[in-house]
Amino acid sequence: MDLNTLFHKIKNQESQTIAVAHATDPTVFESAEKALEKNLASFIFTGPESEMKKALNEASFTFGDDTRVSFINTESDKESAQTAVEIVKQDKARVLMKGMVSTSLLLKAVLNKENGLRTGKILSHLAGFSLPGRDSLMFITDAAMNISPDLKEKVQIIDNAVDAVNKMGVDKPKVAVIAAVETVNPAMQATLDGAALTQMNRRNQIKGCEVDGPLGFDNAVSRTAASQKGITSEVAGNADILLVPGIETGNVLYKSLTYFGQAVVGGMIVGAKAPIVLTSRSDSADSKLFSMAMALSTTK
Repeated sequence: MDLNTLFHKIKNQESQTIAVAHATDPTVFESAEKALEKNLASFIFTGPESEMKKALNEASFTFGDDTRVSFINTESDKESAQTAVEIVKQDKARVLMKGMVSTSLLLKAVLNKENGLRTGKILSHLAGFSLPGRDSLMFITDAAMNISPDLKEKVQIIDNAVDAVNKMGVDKPKVAVIAAVETVNPAMQATLDGAALTQMNRRNQIKGCEVDGPLGFDNAVSRTAASQKGITSEVAGNADILLVPGIETGNVLYKSLTYFGQAVVGGMIVGAKAPIVLTSRSDSADSKLFSMAMALSTTK
């Protein structure tokens, strides 16, 4: 599945709404403009009315009077986050999107015991990459949420990622458990976890995917590298999802693919009652659009 296939899938499904928390950044409206042009979604923007108007003018947003767009006036970023979460909880929107609000403030509203979007699952980040020279999308988890997940948490992170990627249209995705080496070394926890997760998958404790590890990054994504090291598996060289050992590895890999790999990147948080589009201000409008597409395709 490539990025165009993902966009095509969304166009063929029932129209959905995205609730944006604190839409006071022009880049939010730039990406929303592209989504509306492609008829991918409707939007409910929350934030101070004057600041939203300034941002949409700066973005030359042309859909201000469109029936697919509405605005809710709020007084603060905290109120914006709470309002956007409430909209999703009431099923008036199927996707939550971060605007100019801190991630911690948005997640505080999401995790509120009474009014949030808790499910009992761990929240984890799933990043998608459209890379030059690669026919299909590649996914990395978790590069932004869980700092140093243990084995139990890694199982849940895989479950979250597989569930999302399944909904995007990838049947039985191949999951590579990334480590510095592809052999089990008792001194390297990532290799022990890789072996354990592989065995758990074989015994049907992790379902809906194929897991193999530990694998180095090279032999997870390159058939040639896997062959040279004598690694034979369905996953080696063909991985759809890369499970990184911790946030540092994931963050560096994420940024390396972005800055040196010329990747178009999308990202979202999974594990809540609705997908959460989590982007930074520095992300391009195309990246924000990719993130929306990922989220919209996983709401069923």
